[in-house]
Amino acid sequence: MARPTTLARAGALALAIAAGGCGGEVTVPDQDASARRGAVLFNERCSGCHSIDSANSYGSKPPGEIQPGERTNGPNFNVRRVQKSEVLFAIRNGGFSGAIMPANIVVGQDAEDVADFLDKYSGKKLEGEQTFPGQQNQP
Repeated sequence: MARPTTLARAGALALAIAAGGCGGEVTVPDQDASARRGAVLFNERCSGCHSIDSANSYGSKPPGEIQPGERTNGPNFNVRRVQKSEVLFAIRNGGFSGAIMPANIVVGQDAEDVADFLDKYSGKKLEGEQTFPGQQNQP
């Protein structure tokens, strides 16, 4: 019989493999180096709360939910258009309300890259258009 720690490790490994196979990837072209790096950082640091398909980030809001819900349901940047200066302000100050987003989640050049990414790629979808992780949306 397998030891409990062995079973726990095997279960954790299976969960990690399954999560990694959920599909999707950052779709910002390598040629746009700053925005690509920003998209990867956004996926790593911001995707728990915020959504934007080009960074393979789907936040915590259930698909199809438009109304605000949980405090951690950050803005959906597929539909919300932001400018670089707004992004840098939000990063430095912990969002606009200061209630939940940690200030300085990225700093220096990392913050510049995330802001560059959102400046170029935010607001590309119509309000109410659903996004689903790992799937191409139909027009």
